[in-house]
Parts: sequence; C-alpha cells; structure tokens
Amino acid sequence: MLFMLIVKASTNSETGNRPNPEFNAAMDRYNDELVKAGVRVMAKGLHPSSNGMRISYPEPGGEPVVTEGPFSEPNNLVAGFILIDVKSKEEAVEWAMRMPDPQGYGEGQIELRQVFEF
Repeated sequence: MLFMLIVKASTNSETGNRPNPEFNAAMDRYNDELVKAGVRVMAKGLHPSSNGMRISYPEPGGEPVVTEGPFSEPNNLVAGFILIDVKSKEEAVEWAMRMPDPQGYGEGQIELRQVFEF
C-alpha cells in the first residue's frame, strides 16, 4: 500500500529558512531507517511557493489561469513529501509518528494520505 507523508509548509519554510544541523541529522537518520526497512519509495522537499505557480480552471471547458506565487496561508501549502510502500495503514501511521518535527521549529505538520493504485 502506498502512502504519502505530506509535509505542510510553515512561515519558516516559505521564507527559505532552513532548519538547524541537529534537525537535518535527525531527518537523515529517519530517512536512513525508511531505506533500511525497504519502505521508502521517494522523498523530496519543495522550493517555497514564491518560486511556484498555480494553474486553475475557473470555468468548465474554459482556459486555465496561471497565478504566480507566493501564496498566502503557509499551513495550506506543501513543503515536501515522503512516499512509502507499507503493508497497512497502521504501519504508515507508525512511520509517520516516528518522523521528527518536519519543520524543526515546532511548526511541523504531516498529512498522511493513501495513494490510489491502478
């Protein structure tokens, strides 16, 4: 079963403020554990929304509209993700609970979502 651990953005991640070296070491250890357990498929961080854009479709059948970042409300944005392949939802929750605060400043939030497999 594929699950995505979605790391929500924060004010710090949106300003490009990188966590301290201790946090980076803790995340490296966590990622190593995922790899050693054979469950990590992919893990990536995203640039701040100031480097991004949104493409929206305000009218059915209409032309898409491009909006340049940055976007407001950082807690509604994504800062990164880890894709894991596990045997159950319970195992996915266990792995999510082991992740260090993904922002490193007490602002971290992880959303866990199962991926459709076709």
